[in-house]
Amino acid sequence: MKSEKIERSAFEFLKLLNKNNNREWFNNHKEEYLKELNGIENFAEELLNRLRVHDVIETPSGKKCLHRIYRDVRFSKNKTPYNTHWGGSFTRATKARRGTYYFHLEPGNTFVAGGFWGPNPEDLKRIRDEFSYDPKPFRDIINSKKFIATFKKLEGSQIKTTPKGFQANDPAIDLLRFKQFQLIRKFTDADVFKKDFVDVVNDTFKNMRPFLNYMTQVLTTDNNGISLIT
Repeated sequence: MKSEKIERSAFEFLKLLNKNNNREWFNNHKEEYLKELNGIENFAEELLNRLRVHDVIETPSGKKCLHRIYRDVRFSKNKTPYNTHWGGSFTRATKARRGTYYFHLEPGNTFVAGGFWGPNPEDLKRIRDEFSYDPKPFRDIINSKKFIATFKKLEGSQIKTTPKGFQANDPAIDLLRFKQFQLIRKFTDADVFKKDFVDVVNDTFKNMRPFLNYMTQVLTTDNNGISLIT
């Protein structure tokens, strides 16, 4: 029977990899890597099954959601060949569902996230237009008790000045300065090894839905509220 529980050995492998991040060591421990990878795939598959109960996901399988352990070092100063975390992302299906779910499993740095890491200029302008027009619906979401209990606050990089085309005294200026819109929930290693961790991650994704639904509504309509989906 497949288990979706994250085993301690999955983190022990990452700790060893972090100390021995080279191809020779990795090749000598390939079987150990494949064993731990299989456990992470089982976790991801079960998480995908639960996600599909309350959302429509394009990602075909837990295995397909996982990011490669091999790093792309072509444009990086860090030339270590392997990632020292397990990670995966799920894409919501069709133009009618915007946003992405992500999980990151790493000793001392596990978190679950979702949202919009790099909105293109058109999407960012549309979001800012909506904030400026009426920020209350979005504020109601990020100030709700469930949102604060789960994510604490909206995350993402911001500019220090006023975005082009807007006024410094705009009532939504604090929101207009965001360039990214991320929801992040952090976990301890002890949290990760609990039997119900997959349930907690799924519930975290579920609690993103008001935010994702708002963003989807904005990004699939024009400034007059007319649908852009054909």
